[in-house]
Amino acid sequence: MTQRDRTSAKGLTRRRLLKGGAAAAGFAAGSGAMTGFPTIWAQNIKDVVITHVGQSFSVIPQIAAQASKDLGFKIDMQTVDLNTQMNRLFTQPDSIDIADVSINVVPDIMKKKIGLPIPVSKYKWWDTSMPLFAKGEYPDGRKASVEGGAPIKFQYYADKDGSKLSPTPTDYLTSIPSLTNADTLGIRPDLVGRKIESWAELFNPQFKGKAALVDAPDIGILDAVMALEASGAMKYGDKGNLTKPEIDQTMKLLIDLKKGGQFRSFWQNFDQSVSLMASGEVVIQSMWSPAVTAIRTRGIACTYVALKEGYRGWGVSLVPLKHLTGLKLDAALDYLNWYNSGWQGAFIARQGYYSSVPENARKFLEPYEWDYWYEGKPAEKDIHDPFGALMEKAGNVRDGGALWQRMGNVAVWNCLMDEQRYLTKRWNEFIAA
Repeated sequence: MTQRDRTSAKGLTRRRLLKGGAAAAGFAAGSGAMTGFPTIWAQNIKDVVITHVGQSFSVIPQIAAQASKDLGFKIDMQTVDLNTQMNRLFTQPDSIDIADVSINVVPDIMKKKIGLPIPVSKYKWWDTSMPLFAKGEYPDGRKASVEGGAPIKFQYYADKDGSKLSPTPTDYLTSIPSLTNADTLGIRPDLVGRKIESWAELFNPQFKGKAALVDAPDIGILDAVMALEASGAMKYGDKGNLTKPEIDQTMKLLIDLKKGGQFRSFWQNFDQSVSLMASGEVVIQSMWSPAVTAIRTRGIACTYVALKEGYRGWGVSLVPLKHLTGLKLDAALDYLNWYNSGWQGAFIARQGYYSSVPENARKFLEPYEWDYWYEGKPAEKDIHDPFGALMEKAGNVRDGGALWQRMGNVAVWNCLMDEQRYLTKRWNEFIAA
């Protein structure tokens, strides 16, 4: 941690939070959930434990440790795989305080009535959040693509009861946006040997037996759809919401590709994707930004290619669950405000993700880091990942360029389709074929 990090982190301490204890308690008091007073809050907050459950790309022990240090109560981060996370969220919601989920899960949380609507007034960073979340727009006022699970579709409740979503801004948030990115294909440039500019290359016979897809029906299908449409094999009405006939035809094409030997593997987790690419078994595949970072820290060439058809975008949000009351609710709200205050945003920037409040993350990044990760400028110094490993040598530029070159070119968003159950069934048939 730099001296500036240490200094800035000290600025958000338990003492500072307790000084504003009355304000922190206001939400619970106003809702009738809290019967104590700020002095009681100050005395007992150290005994609170907030359970934050999510996947490995965002649930990281160092973040939990920093939050616990700054806030004065314990953040218990628990890492689970996607299936376990969803099963636990919907069958044991009381075992989770903060659900760390893709924002397109919000409709299911609403149907189960387990999420807690968040008054905009209780989240201090909303006015400086990315307009992608707050307005469904880019900074220049252009409307963002809404194919698939665009964040604006799931960001607002219509009212304080959280009974339905609102397509336009209201006073009640469904969740607090935490991080976002625009995903693409990863390649081994040293093994591919030429420029890759289109999603169609994923299914190019040149890479037969050297290509891989992520084995997740809600994500892998979008990578496949982008590749099939780019190759001219399919044309979709809405890439983020396939009809049953579109699903059937897509699966037929994928099964034919699989039987023809196009795929080396279908990876299910981060480590598998890293191993496949680092070993050279795969030269082109679905990838996530931290996986590209992990490979580069090993001194192996790996590129996240900017493709002419655009990126697959996604947004992750933190959802406080409805069972939170009293002191624990106060603590949860403080944690949500801490989460986007900058330290976490800088940490995840160093593995390639964007904070939903970029200017706060900037305060915890060195100027050369900000220029590299957010501005797309050549690195003035060597770039290191969050754990201190060398990721990029000075002089290199981040794949895809600046923030809005990437996020401003999203073709489709991660989503749960209307025919998700049918899609999952057909996807499993494809994997088993």
